[in-house]
Amino acid sequence: MSTLRINVILFGIGNVGSTLINQVLESQQFFLEKRNIDLRFPIITNSTVAFFEKDGVKNQWESNFQSTAFPYSIEDIVNYVQTNNLENLIAVDATASEELIKFYIPLIQNGFSIVAANKKANTLHFDFYKELRRNLQKFDQSFLYETNVGAGLPVVQTINELHLSGEKITKIRGVFSGSLSYIFNRFGNENNTFSSILKDAEKSGYTEPDSREDLSGNDVARKLLILAREIGIQKEFSDVQISSLLLPDLNEENTKSEYASSKQLLDKPYDIAKITQAEMHVLRYVGELDVINQKLEVKLISTPKNSALGQLKGADNLIEIYTQSFGEIPIVIQGAGAGKQVTARGVLNDILKIAEKIKLKESVFN
Repeated sequence: MSTLRINVILFGIGNVGSTLINQVLESQQFFLEKRNIDLRFPIITNSTVAFFEKDGVKNQWESNFQSTAFPYSIEDIVNYVQTNNLENLIAVDATASEELIKFYIPLIQNGFSIVAANKKANTLHFDFYKELRRNLQKFDQSFLYETNVGAGLPVVQTINELHLSGEKITKIRGVFSGSLSYIFNRFGNENNTFSSILKDAEKSGYTEPDSREDLSGNDVARKLLILAREIGIQKEFSDVQISSLLLPDLNEENTKSEYASSKQLLDKPYDIAKITQAEMHVLRYVGELDVINQKLEVKLISTPKNSALGQLKGADNLIEIYTQSFGEIPIVIQGAGAGKQVTARGVLNDILKIAEKIKLKESVFN
C-alpha cells in the first residue's frame, strides 16, 4: 500500500501547538509503518511570523523557527502550498484567536480541511456556523474539533454519534472546566480559603493567565453551546444563562492589579455557600443543557459527596449524557479535561481521522 503524505499547516506554536509537533515527530515512524501515513509540517506559524520548510520541520524546529521565520499573510500560505504542489492539506488552529477564524472559509475554499483546538468558530453567530458548514459540504472538506470540549475526552464525538443514530438526548450536565474542577475539589476537602486555592491553581497553570476568564463562566458556556449546536439546537452565546463566580465589586471591570490584590473578597461568599449547604455535600460549577426546554445554564450547585460529580478529583472533567434509551442512568465520560499533552493528543487524533478519510477517498477514485 502506498504512503499518504498529509501536509499540516499549524497556526499557533504555544503549549498545544509545540506539544503537537513533538508528538508527531516522536511517532512519525510509527504512523508510517502502521498506518501508511506520513505527517509533515511544511508551515508553522505564531501570530506574526511563519516558518516554511517544504519537506516538513525536523527536531530542531524551534531554533529554525527563531532564526528564519518571517511575517506572513494567509495569501502567502495559500500561494506557497499551490506553488509547491502540496496536497492533502489540514490547517490546525492551536490559537485562541478570533482573527484566524475569519480565514477558515477561504482556507476551505482553497482545499484545506481544518482541525481546531480553538473553540471560537463554533460559538460565533449561528449564521457563521451555518456558512462554515455550507462551505465544508460544497468543497468536500472536513472540520474536526474534539478538543473544544473536554480536551482529549471523546465528548463531541459521542454526542454527535448519539444524535446521528437517532437517539434522543434529553439532558447534558457536567463539570466542563479543569481549573474550576481543581478549585472546588480542593475547596470541598480542605480548610483552606477559596482565594488561596485559586492562587495555587494560577501558579500551577490550571487557570488562564487572568483567572477571571475561568471564574466568569464564559469558557464553560462556550463548551455547553458547542454541544447544544452539535445536536441541532440553534442558540447563541447570549442565550446561555451564566451565574458568574465573580462578585459585583470584583469582576472584569477591575484592573488586573485591583483584582490581584482583592481576591480575598471571594472568601466570605464561598465560605458561606460551603457552610450552609446540606451535610455531606460539596460545591461544583456545572454546565447544564436541558434539551426538552431548550435551556442552557452555567451555575454553582451543591451535590452529594457520594454522587458522580461529588467524587471528582484533581482537575478532572465529568460529563453526564441523559438519553431516552438510557433513561435515568446517564452515559458518563470522565477524565483529564485540561493539559497540553492530552489536548495535543486529541488534536492529533482529529488529524489522523481526516488522514484516514483522505486515504479512503483516494482508494475509491484510484
